[in-house]
Amino acid sequence: MIAPIETPPRLRVGQLVKHRRYGYRGVVVEYDPFCKAPEQWYQANQTQPDKNQPWYHVLVHGTSTVTYAAQTSLEPDDNGQPVVHPLLEKYFSGFSADGYVRNDQSWGFD
Repeated sequence: MIAPIETPPRLRVGQLVKHRRYGYRGVVVEYDPFCKAPEQWYQANQTQPDKNQPWYHVLVHGTSTVTYAAQTSLEPDDNGQPVVHPLLEKYFSGFSADGYVRNDQSWGFD
């Protein structure tokens, strides 16, 4: 097994983001330094971005969905509008001009 290459994350936890291809908005709740999804999940993914880059767990606005997206698939969303998601209060303690403030609740969707 080849060791993953560590690439610094360009996005931060609590940051509002938008998916480049699918256009959904969301907030980063956690990230992994490389893709940690099972190979079966990765092979079923339509786009299969490079695994050796940060991957982000994103709470998708207006849904109860949590996605797992590669860094190259996301861009900052600077519109400043809050996200609506049922897990926001579980993982974030507030909202400011810089995005959401992450609390100390551990992420349980590995």
